[in-house]
Amino acid sequence: MATQRILDFLATRRPNGPCLVVDLDVVRDNFRAFEKALPDSKIYYAVKANPAPEILRLLASMGSSFDTASVAEIEMAMDAGAPAERISFGNTIKKERDIQRAYELGIRLFAVDCVEEVEKIARVAPGARVFCRVLTDGEGAEWPLSRKFGCVPAMAVDVLRRAKALGLDAYGVSFHVGSQQCDLTAWDRALGDARRVFATLAEEGIVLRMVNMGGGFPTRYLKDVPAAQAYGQAIFEALSKHFGNQIPETIIEPGRGMVGNAGVIKSEVVLISKKADNDNVRWVYLDIGKFGGLAETMDEAIRYPIVTAHDGGEVAPCVLAGPTCDSADVMYEKTPYPLPLSLTIGDEVLIEGTGAYTTTYASVAFNGFEPLRAYVI
Repeated sequence: MATQRILDFLATRRPNGPCLVVDLDVVRDNFRAFEKALPDSKIYYAVKANPAPEILRLLASMGSSFDTASVAEIEMAMDAGAPAERISFGNTIKKERDIQRAYELGIRLFAVDCVEEVEKIARVAPGARVFCRVLTDGEGAEWPLSRKFGCVPAMAVDVLRRAKALGLDAYGVSFHVGSQQCDLTAWDRALGDARRVFATLAEEGIVLRMVNMGGGFPTRYLKDVPAAQAYGQAIFEALSKHFGNQIPETIIEPGRGMVGNAGVIKSEVVLISKKADNDNVRWVYLDIGKFGGLAETMDEAIRYPIVTAHDGGEVAPCVLAGPTCDSADVMYEKTPYPLPLSLTIGDEVLIEGTGAYTTTYASVAFNGFEPLRAYVI
């Protein structure tokens, strides 16, 4: 929902062109909700979701740790006031020189998912702590993250065994149940896999100490989602079920769940047209599309709430598209989007729930359109 602070900002500042406005009060409330829901887990904010300096500074001041995907993100987190010991290099795909640079900056916690990555870390980051990412099925997620990252549990055992042999600290395992995960039982399945890796290595004298339970915590789009407290309860029950009274250290990496509902994009209707006289589906073109920050509409995975000044009147299905000269720049066509019949060219619309994965997905200048401007209030 657009907060009153966001509405007041748009009314008084009247920014020209599409823009994102993020309300820091919502981010603050979300962080506190995660703290309350999972009091024994360390929160590592996924910087990639929205790396705005104001957001990073707020979270650093509240004691958050940070999950980073690159040296640039590590430096952003440090510039915001986070010490190196509160930063994880959580990308499993890293250049050796970037691992070395992170190590020079003081980073000691690295993600891996294969022996080859372990060997890179052993060469340039001696003694570092590593955790191995285990594949999950991503069932129940609107934006699954299975195939590209992680390995099967049996291979995770080999990877951590190799890490130990090379003098690294075999610290734990991680998984990601998929972004916008609305199935509360998803963590149960993944924690079962993690427990088996722990048990197998314990028999060899390698004692793992940490489970990184990843992100996946959703934000509300068109459908209600469970509250942070419900996830906390389900995750604690799963931890107790699989680890008994020997629950390891745990980490969570909220990104979307931390900032998604804190942001609203203001957009303008550029054109409304039809493809034939007898066509009953209008095409509504906005001044923002997939290349301007709405990349998560790919495959129509994320359906954002759209608010107009005409809401409450009669609606009809529309194909929603962006402004660029690329035929892929269509957000919703398979499942047309219901918009008011009275919507007209020049109307402003608000696209809600857009605080995560929008500014960082926006192209630099495709078709000459400037990157998505952002304001943090």
